[in-house]
Amino acid sequence: MTMTNDNFELYNLEISVVGDPATFVCSHVPGIAMRVEGENLIFVQDRFSLYALAALLPLIPVKQRPTHKNDWITSDENIACPDPHCKALFKISRTDKKTFSHAETT
Repeated sequence: MTMTNDNFELYNLEISVVGDPATFVCSHVPGIAMRVEGENLIFVQDRFSLYALAALLPLIPVKQRPTHKNDWITSDENIACPDPHCKALFKISRTDKKTFSHAETT
């Protein structure tokens, strides 16, 4: 079976620390960010919390995909730090879209 168009689109993402650092109990620093481009994590600064990353990883693939405008993943950008005592937030922003070919990524 030959596919005539096997393209699909994913959003690139920027994930940044936001919130009032006076309310943080973890080592987060507002403005620290990373980008997600396709399957790649790109660390803009030298560090990003391992525990925060572990909590965010399951959300990244779904946030990359086009979703219905009323789906919560479309409208909710702020994810709480996994430490219940920390008030840091991680803002996941969709940036541009990139087109991929199924044949070239599988």
